[in-house]
Amino acid sequence: MAPTDHDRAAVRRRRLLWSGILAVAGLALLVVGLTIADGTAAWIEVAVAIALLVASYAVQYLARRETLYSGDERP
Repeated sequence: MAPTDHDRAAVRRRRLLWSGILAVAGLALLVVGLTIADGTAAWIEVAVAIALLVASYAVQYLARRETLYSGDERP
């Protein structure tokens, strides 16, 4: 059963929402890690923040790819 346009739009919106949440959390951790924390905690927070930002980018990429290649022309 092929997903309808409404289902695809809902999935795209949900992915973009999650990517935004991941990006905000990553940026908040990055700011805290670079300004307030020090020592090992700062390095851990910065590493987690970078991982969250990369995950956010990956989710955005999936949402854009789903929109760009909707239908049978997907590679």
